[in-house]
Amino acid sequence: MKRIALYPAVLLSLGICMLAQAELRVEIAGVGANQIPISVANFANDGSAAQSVSAVIRADLERSGVFRLIDNTETIAENAPVNLGTWRANGADALVTGSVTRLSDGRQDLRYKLMDTVKTTELSALSLTLQPRVIRQGAHRVADDIYEKMTGVRGAFSTRIAYIVKSGSEYRLEVADSDGENAVTAIRSTEPLISPVWSPDGSKLAYVSFENKKPMVYVQELASRRRVIVANFKGSNSAPAWSPDGKKIALALSREGQTQIYMVNADGTDLKRLSNSTGIDTEPRFAPDGQSLYFTSDRSGGPQIYRMSTQGGDARRVTFGGNYNISPRISPDGKMLAYVSRRDGRFQLFVLDLTSSQELRLSDGARDESPSFAPNGKYLIYATESGGRGTLAVVSTDGRSRYTLSARSGAIREPAWGPFTQ
Repeated sequence: MKRIALYPAVLLSLGICMLAQAELRVEIAGVGANQIPISVANFANDGSAAQSVSAVIRADLERSGVFRLIDNTETIAENAPVNLGTWRANGADALVTGSVTRLSDGRQDLRYKLMDTVKTTELSALSLTLQPRVIRQGAHRVADDIYEKMTGVRGAFSTRIAYIVKSGSEYRLEVADSDGENAVTAIRSTEPLISPVWSPDGSKLAYVSFENKKPMVYVQELASRRRVIVANFKGSNSAPAWSPDGKKIALALSREGQTQIYMVNADGTDLKRLSNSTGIDTEPRFAPDGQSLYFTSDRSGGPQIYRMSTQGGDARRVTFGGNYNISPRISPDGKMLAYVSRRDGRFQLFVLDLTSSQELRLSDGARDESPSFAPNGKYLIYATESGGRGTLAVVSTDGRSRYTLSARSGAIREPAWGPFTQ
């Protein structure tokens, strides 16, 4: 059994330094094809609350669209003998068991085991030593392990998301677990906050704030809440994007007239202009190798997505489907481009396979925007509307499963999915 001591310092600091907000409500709207049947037993000493470890694991797996949960009301510790043939007969290809034990120093020992009921073998086992306040994070880690062992792809349940909430006249930049729980406020303002984006190590957010009556780009450390101004030039300062190594930020500036793409060090020094078109160039995003940028430009008459070197120079057009394509987001493996396209008057989310040039529509709203890839590349979170109010939606990149995250009060927009941090 692999034993891990888990001390998520950033999460603890967030919990201490920032004011907690109401969590988001999850509604599953679709599931994937060829789901894996799996049964998750109640963990020993876990209690029966909806936020118990076993309940969080079940919710994660169900939300993914990859798994079909087989009912299991039994309590089974990870070291208890089990008849895997019985669970196989109940329709489960895999069985999850576990326990939660309080240690003498107040911490909790979370243990789990994943078993293949078909081959009657153990697939994985973990032991996590946790402070009680981060027990849900431990449950997400278990769900990540299950997802990876069953699919071969790293799970992203233990990652975080950032988004903007507008409630009355107040704007809040919030950070939450990937399922919308444990939401905390990074900053609040009576002026708009837009375009949050995570640093590659997950310790900082760059964003645009209008708090000084003009758009300025800030970088904020989440644990300390310390902020630095990265861009406060004449005109508009907008659309920040981190380089993969976290040392540079690409952004859109109108300091010399028409909005163009620039690059700056993460501390705001050494500004360099990259694009020199006669149109508007904006919304830059780094390719995973850090050698090129995807961005939106209307240089061809309408907004389309282009790619150019991070050294500047000529740009190559990437999107040709439809006459209005914006908000480029490149997948972590660099093989897929997500963007928002206007078709028949509706703004919807599309993905483009950069190898085959095949395009797939993933959303069906009228005002979908701000896509962001999960760090494993298997899901996209984006902003949409429900009942006239801004909500978030998550869709698998094959379009087969989806769910929504809605606030109990206020409208939420501008989501950004954080990176792997462990």
